[in-house]
Amino acid sequence: MTDPAFIRQRHVTDGRDLEYPPLPEALVVPVYDNHTHLEISDGDEPMDYREQLDRASSVGVRGVVQVGNDVETSRWSADMAAIEPRMLAAVALHPNDAPDYAERGELDDALAVIAELATRPRVRAIGETGLDFFRTEAGPRRDAQFRSFEAHIEIAKQNDLAMQIHDRDAHADVIATLKRVGAPERTVFHCFSGDAELAQICADNGWYMSFAGNVTFKNAENLREALRAAPRSLIMVETDAPFLTPTPFRGRPNAPYLIPHTLRAMAETIGTDASTLAAQICSNTELVYGRWDAEPVASPPTTPIGIIA
Repeated sequence: MTDPAFIRQRHVTDGRDLEYPPLPEALVVPVYDNHTHLEISDGDEPMDYREQLDRASSVGVRGVVQVGNDVETSRWSADMAAIEPRMLAAVALHPNDAPDYAERGELDDALAVIAELATRPRVRAIGETGLDFFRTEAGPRRDAQFRSFEAHIEIAKQNDLAMQIHDRDAHADVIATLKRVGAPERTVFHCFSGDAELAQICADNGWYMSFAGNVTFKNAENLREALRAAPRSLIMVETDAPFLTPTPFRGRPNAPYLIPHTLRAMAETIGTDASTLAAQICSNTELVYGRWDAEPVASPPTTPIGIIA
């Protein structure tokens, strides 16, 4: 097993502030980051996953779900979760990657890799999978998304794993697919992007809603309305780091240690205190994924850390 710090580099946008924000005030009651991508290098001084998790621990973020988007990042997620007690893994082909695999004639082989990774220790979810119509028009590429999504649903159910859904501009089709095929018992809408109506549909079906830093954005009242409509027993919090950095640091590199900003904004939105909400979210997250210490970790490799891509 190798131990690379990063296997992706975030695209640098001209004029973007690349300095990581300062540490926030620590949470009194700890929570988990439901969805993060620590394999992606970002910022003017990139932090490897150990430093990221050390910072997170110092402000009350107990652990993370590290999420894969393709074969390479899913392998990395499974490998790192196997040696890092503060990390669990989710593995999948992102809906924007599935059509590329299909066009190369490699989708079945890639899905077979995901099915194998799903059996690994400390892999607790299939994700992120789903549908993304923002960049994909109707036709063969969208057909590949549906095929991949349904295969991931089956892998999750076969292995009794949670499922993290990526849903962008595809609410109706995601819901229809889940109802037609049958959703896994623990289904999470990652980076919830709907409104109060979608939140009610999720509540009616017992699907979890995970809110990211964009719930703090000035123009995101629809997300705050959804949060108010969501049962607290179905709410989680995430970063989707290094993306979607919460206010007041929007645009700068995101990281799990910035969860307190999002959680406190969520608590204010629904009229409760941060500790009460954190306790509920911590309980919800462990119900979905189990405890982070339920399985032992392996000894870490001795390979030096380095950026390889």
